[in-house]
Amino acid sequence: MSTDLTPFERDIHAQPVALEDLVGHPLDHDARALLGRSWDRVVLTGMGSSHYVALPTWRALVGAGRAAWAVDTGDLLENPGLLTPDTLLVATSQSGASGEVVELLDRIGRGPGVGATIGVAEDTSSPLAQRADVFVPLRSGSEATVSTKSYLNSLVAQSRITDAFLGRTSTDAVLEATISDVEEVIERTDVSGLGEQVLNLDGVRVAAIGKGDSAATALYAGLITKESSKVPMEGYVGGEFRHGPYELAGIGLTAFLYPGGAPDGDQTLPALARDLVASGATVYAVGGEPMPGVHTLAIPTSSGLSALATGAVVAQLVAVSLARANDVVPGAFLYGSKVTTAL
Repeated sequence: MSTDLTPFERDIHAQPVALEDLVGHPLDHDARALLGRSWDRVVLTGMGSSHYVALPTWRALVGAGRAAWAVDTGDLLENPGLLTPDTLLVATSQSGASGEVVELLDRIGRGPGVGATIGVAEDTSSPLAQRADVFVPLRSGSEATVSTKSYLNSLVAQSRITDAFLGRTSTDAVLEATISDVEEVIERTDVSGLGEQVLNLDGVRVAAIGKGDSAATALYAGLITKESSKVPMEGYVGGEFRHGPYELAGIGLTAFLYPGGAPDGDQTLPALARDLVASGATVYAVGGEPMPGVHTLAIPTSSGLSALATGAVVAQLVAVSLARANDVVPGAFLYGSKVTTAL
C-alpha cells in the first residue's frame, strides 16, 4: 500500500482485514435468543450510514410479514409512541455514542422502556454497548475519518441479524467470498480520472440512485461523497428521482445507478438510464448488465451481501476521485467530526 495514501484511503484498503476479524465470531446465544422471539414490532434505528445499513434488514423483515420499522433516531425521538413494552429495538451506531442514540437510551431509561434493545457498535465501552440488553460488536477497529470499515462490518452484522430473525443459518463461507470480492474491487477498480470528468462538466449535478437493498448503497454514497469530497451528491431510493429531481437531467448531470438490489425482471432503473442518457446526462452503473450509453463499473457479486459491500467500496473510491478533483483532502473534515454528539 502506498505511503502517500490519506487516512481515509488507508481505511478503505484495510476493509478486508476488518472483515476477516468477523470470521468465526457469529452472533452469540443471547442475541439469537432475542431475535428468535415473537415481538409485537421491531424498530431498526441509527443515524446517517448507521441508519441506511439496516434498510436491507427492514426489507427482509417486512417481506417475511414481520411488523418492522426503519426509523432514523432523530425521527424516533420525535415519535416515541412507536416504542412499546413489546418492541425489540435494534440500534446501530458505529461509534456507539452519537448524540441521538445516547438521548434515546436516556429516554428509554426514564420512561416505560422497550422490550429489549440490541446495540450494534464498534466501541465496547460506548454508551450503546454498555446500556443495550445485548451488544453486537463490529470488530472493525478504529477509523480515521469517514465511515468505511465500520460500514462494511455493519453490513455483515445486519446480515447476521436478518438471518437470526428469519431462522436462517449464517455461514462464514458467504463472508469469506465477500472479503475476496471486496479485495478484488479495491485492487482492480480504477476511477482515478472520473472525478475530473464529473467536475469539468458545466452546471455540475451528481446523484446516486439505488433499487431494493442497493437503495442503502445509494444513500450511503450520497452521504460519504458530501463528507469526503465536499461535492453535493444526493442519494435517492428507486423511483424517487423521477418525482422532481428528474428536472436535474441533461448535460451536467452525472448519475450513479446501483441496480443490484432490484427484483428480477425489474426494468425501472434501465428505463431511467435510457431516459437520462437521452437527456445528455452521464450515467454510470455500478454492477448489473451493460446498457447502451451507460458506463458500467463491474463488481463481483458472489451474494447479496457481496453486492452491498462491493457497491459501497466503489462509492468510496469514487468519493476519493471526486475529492482530488475538487482539490480537497479525501475524507478530511472541515466542520464536523468523526462522532456527531450534538443534537
